[in-house]
Amino acid sequence: MIAFRVGQGFDVHRFSAPEEGRRLVLMGCDIPHDRGLAGHSDADVMLHALMDALLGAAGLGDIGQHFPDTDPAYRGADSAVLLARVMGDLAERGWRVVNADVCLIGERPKVGPHRERMRQRVAPLLGLPEEALNVKATTTEKLGFTGRGEGLAAQAVVLLQRG
Repeated sequence: MIAFRVGQGFDVHRFSAPEEGRRLVLMGCDIPHDRGLAGHSDADVMLHALMDALLGAAGLGDIGQHFPDTDPAYRGADSAVLLARVMGDLAERGWRVVNADVCLIGERPKVGPHRERMRQRVAPLLGLPEEALNVKATTTEKLGFTGRGEGLAAQAVVLLQRG
């Protein structure tokens, strides 16, 4: 029997203070920017939303359950490594990713110049051809915390198949 499941994920991180010297990591890629995102791990808001979508589709909770920010083992963790662990959990249960769509929400940085590098970095981790991973961005027309440049948000939708 073939089964399909859809999952959605959402995540938010505020920008760190410039003096903190954090780098900005999105979809596993270092992105030139004047500030990084604050968080327990590398604060990769896009991969966090993607992992939540994957875990949700498989009925496995969320990243907070799997990688709690109270656990010192995940301080500064590379979210791409955490994604690989999530993918291992899905594979053990017979799930594979059919496609994924990830959207960054914020005024800047612009995703366009980095889109292909992001797809090249993450598609293999998902076991997907690059064309099955969509990476995009939108602004909030300068409204809300993302519009004021206080942080970034991301959302993701995935389709899993088991069978």
